[in-house]
Amino acid sequence: MMMRREIWLKIFDSELVNYVRDIRDPEHPYSLEQLSVLSEESITVDEKLGRILITFTPTIQHCSMATVIGLCLRVKLKEFFPPHFKLDIRVAPGSHANEESVNKQLNDKERVAAALENPNLRQLVDECLYSNEL
Repeated sequence: MMMRREIWLKIFDSELVNYVRDIRDPEHPYSLEQLSVLSEESITVDEKLGRILITFTPTIQHCSMATVIGLCLRVKLKEFFPPHFKLDIRVAPGSHANEESVNKQLNDKERVAAALENPNLRQLVDECLYSNEL
């Protein structure tokens, strides 16, 4: 029984990566996967606790778009998971100069909601998410 669950989680993780692999970087004409910002190893799903942890690695230590990347991941994954799952999005430890601040912004519901109400920021997020579909 445990083996089936491990296989299911591996398949689920792989599907999850496929779902977000085409998100475009806000500053480059490449996907997050192409830039090694996101990989299958950076996604952890704990089905029992209903928790998903996404850890991404910005391209540079002072990446000004780290919060936008995190918002893109949050918006896209909100479509993928049932509402009872808790989604944590973080920059990889030591990968960003303002790691603590970025992580706090990306996991605060009020800050995320306020950011997505900004029309310019929402347009940027939508362009990163849906530019490949146009």
